[in-house]
Amino acid sequence: MDWGRALAAAFGMTDDVWRRHASPWSVWTRIPLIGLLALTAWSRVWIGAWALVPFAVLLVWTWLNPRFFPPPRSTRNWASKGVLGERVWLARDLHPIPDHHRRVVMILSGFSLLGLPLLIWGLYALEIWPTLLGLAVIVLFKLWFIDRMVWLYEDMKDQVPENKSWLY
Repeated sequence: MDWGRALAAAFGMTDDVWRRHASPWSVWTRIPLIGLLALTAWSRVWIGAWALVPFAVLLVWTWLNPRFFPPPRSTRNWASKGVLGERVWLARDLHPIPDHHRRVVMILSGFSLLGLPLLIWGLYALEIWPTLLGLAVIVLFKLWFIDRMVWLYEDMKDQVPENKSWLY
C-alpha cells in the first residue's frame, strides 16, 4: 500500500465521501490548509500552548472537509476532475495508467516534498522566508499535481466504465 492509498484509507474515503469530495468547495477549501497549519505553528509565539487548539481544529477540519459539502451538481470542472483523477490514480494497480502519467506524478510529488524541509526549518526558527518559500513550493506542486490528475482522468475516463460514470 502506498502513501496515497494509506491516506485515503485513514480518511475513510468511501464512494459517498469521494462524491462529496469532488465538490469544488471541498477542493478549494483544502488548498489553504497547509498555510493555516503553518500559521498555527507560528502562533505559538503569540499564544503559547493555546496554538494547539486551532491546530487541532484544522486537523479535524481536514478529516471533515471531504464529508462536509454536498456532491457537486456537475463534475465537469477542473477541481472535480482533479478529485476523479485521484481516484483513478489510487486504482492504478487494478487499472494500469500510462507511464507518462506515473512518471510525472512521482516527479511532482518529489518536488512538493522539497518544500517540506524549508517549511519545517522556517517554522522551527521562526524565519519568514523559508516558511513562505516552503509553503509556495508545496502549494505550487500540489496544484500542478491536481492539474495532472485532471489530465489523467481525461485520459482514463473511457478506459474503465466506472470512471466514466463519475462524470455528470
